Amino acid sequence: MVSALLRQRLGINIDHVATVRNARGAVWPDPLRAALLAEAAGADGITAHLREDRRHIRDSDMEALRAGIGIPLNFECAATDEMAAIILRLKPHAVCLVPENRAERTTEGGLDVASDGNRLTDFITPLREAGCRVSMFIGHDPRQIEASARIGAAVVELHTGHYSDLHAEGRMDEAEVELNALRKAAAYAHSLGLEVHAGHGLTYDNVAPIAAIPEIIELNIGHFLIGEAIYVGLEAAIEEMRRRMDQARA
Repeated sequence: MVSALLRQRLGINIDHVATVRNARGAVWPDPLRAALLAEAAGADGITAHLREDRRHIRDSDMEALRAGIGIPLNFECAATDEMAAIILRLKPHAVCLVPENRAERTTEGGLDVASDGNRLTDFITPLREAGCRVSMFIGHDPRQIEASARIGAAVVELHTGHYSDLHAEGRMDEAEVELNALRKAAAYAHSLGLEVHAGHGLTYDNVAPIAAIPEIIELNIGHFLIGEAIYVGLEAAIEEMRRRMDQARA
């Protein structure tokens, strides 16, 4: 049993429920229904990425999620004027800023906060004033962590994609090097007063070492769990991920 102090939050990204829906141009499956099922299964929050090209989540999905769920909504987006206007209208619990490239299949790396600090400071100020907790999705470079703290972000979410890829390819020595870098980054971010989250590419097979990092208090996981739900259902998929996270944390 994991104590309340040690328990790590699990956020469920429901983007790819919308991907399946949009592939057919239909109204099913409904991302809100998936979010409600995730909530019932014990998810601590829901993440949805409203991309510039609306390839999966749509504006109406964000509105439905904001109105329909009883757990925090993490609004993931690029730092654009269009997204700022939507955020300020909906006022979600949290906003996670990510780099975005139309040619990418998924988010390929972290934000370069260090090189874009002035613009990002101006971008997040009204979001913070509106009550949103702002997170920077970054790699483990200490410069990006320092810059995130400097501009006033409350949270950093560490990009675990490279670690996950190395693990999946069986390159375990390299994965361990990446894991150690993530451990150091989490400790450093925590020392600067930042709340530390992590996510991208996490699965049953690779989640335990990330979940065991004491400074990481939230994992955001989506694609794998939506895929696993095809076989076992969303509730069972989430419960198994929760079990593995708790086991790693204990």
